Amino acid sequence: MDTNATDHPVAEARANLSELLASVRLLRKVAYLTSRGKRQAAVVPAELGELIEQAGGADAAVAILSAHRAE
Repeated sequence: MDTNATDHPVAEARANLSELLASVRLLRKVAYLTSRGKRQAAVVPAELGELIEQAGGADAAVAILSAHRAE
């Protein structure tokens, strides 16, 4: 598990959105948005989102990373 990632209930994230975005941007942390304790989405630094987009989307990025991990 990534020690640089944090979980945030959606209501908490909504109430503290500017702080959450600053943490993601400045500290390069991944913030998972949770509902009933289950991860629903992630807020990631823009550079990571752009790399995922360049890879062809989330599914393509997962395939690339999975292949790299298997090596």
